[in-house]
Amino acid sequence: MGRLIAISNRTAADPKARAGGLAVAVWESLKATGGCWFGWSGELVDEIPRGTSVYRDEGVEFVLTDLTHDEHESYYLTYANRVIWPVFHYRLDLASFDSEAFKVYSAVNQRLANMVADRLVPTDTVWVHDYHFLLMGDALRHAGWEGPTGFFLHIPFPPPEMFSAIPEHHWIARALCAYSVIGFQSERDRANFERYLVDQCGGEAHEDGRISVFGTTTRIAAYPIGIDPAGFVEAAHSPVADRAAERISRFLGGRELVVGVDRMDYSKGLPQRFEAVGQFFDDHPDLHGKVSVTQIAPPSRSKVEEYQELRLELDQLAGRINGDHGDLDWIPLRYLARSYSREELAGLFRIARVGLVTPLRDGMNLVAKEFVMAQDESDPGVLVLSQFAGAAEQMQEALIVNPHDRHKVADAIHQALTMPLEERQTRWRKLRDIVVKQDIAWWRNNFLRDLEPAIPA
Repeated sequence: MGRLIAISNRTAADPKARAGGLAVAVWESLKATGGCWFGWSGELVDEIPRGTSVYRDEGVEFVLTDLTHDEHESYYLTYANRVIWPVFHYRLDLASFDSEAFKVYSAVNQRLANMVADRLVPTDTVWVHDYHFLLMGDALRHAGWEGPTGFFLHIPFPPPEMFSAIPEHHWIARALCAYSVIGFQSERDRANFERYLVDQCGGEAHEDGRISVFGTTTRIAAYPIGIDPAGFVEAAHSPVADRAAERISRFLGGRELVVGVDRMDYSKGLPQRFEAVGQFFDDHPDLHGKVSVTQIAPPSRSKVEEYQELRLELDQLAGRINGDHGDLDWIPLRYLARSYSREELAGLFRIARVGLVTPLRDGMNLVAKEFVMAQDESDPGVLVLSQFAGAAEQMQEALIVNPHDRHKVADAIHQALTMPLEERQTRWRKLRDIVVKQDIAWWRNNFLRDLEPAIPA
């Protein structure tokens, strides 16, 4: 394999962005192959830029382009985040279909593809990431690139009847099939895409995971993304983590900690989670003053109206729960709408008795895996996990819940708090083994191994 070429909306150009997730896996492969990472610079300009920003760091070349204000509005805010994001998270009611925005989305994909193609050599392998670049494989073909091109979708893929609600669904599907390999977070996501191609596009699925459709054959498979387990264990025992754990311990005063950490996004099920917390305190007055719930939810995409409404709803729910159940010396639900560092979060996970990971829909959700790795084997906490997170396919030893059922989530919180030590340890060891075995390197290697057969000899 020659150079690995990565394409994503945002890159790890900032060294601080290389601490976890996608950046860890891609960065190591880029360094090993002297690769190149293409993406958005983060800057907005008035006119389409003629040039790019290019620089090298640790042998990796970054090629970044600015977006115009119109591109950012139409490609990013409107089409990617008001069409693709809600539909792919099963929220047709929040989608705002816009054919003009799709034209800009397509144009940005082609503009970046042209930028990439100009720097490619025949021995390169291209790896494209996420929903911002659904059309990139096809755009690269139009730009003249014929080499191996893989795509990984980090968010869910919806059922065919939902995906086909997008007016441009056929165009998107045809463009996706220009990729040599298409990767999904879960088997459910892979099956949804296969069913769409077979039922609505006349595709033929082969036993080896390939599918023939639109006059081409591509491989589709599930590659559940992992974390860097050893790195997160180290983060959980860092001085920063120790200070964070000490700070919240002073507030807890010996109470059990239930913790949730999510971006403020409607896909995360935060209102439903707050309602379940309220139900838990309704059902268990004997635990008043003995349990404290902390929810960290840094705002995201604050310019999008749906997120502004979510923030208001969470403010109101938290106020009602604390008004109903709180006391002079006890706040049942601490809701913090701000960001904390990876090490600080690891410190909170380490001392938590319960981790709440209850999205309404999620591609994977790495918080679930981070919570597990932060735990102390001698006295581990319990993970409460939504059945609709991609992580649920791997992490069956968690307490699996339906996030729409506040009574069952409340029961799961109580079960976690009262679970005997031996059962907690047994569940935790099985979860830890999965997270360690199927880590970020395992994910990367599995994907690139399947992409290698598409590389010319």
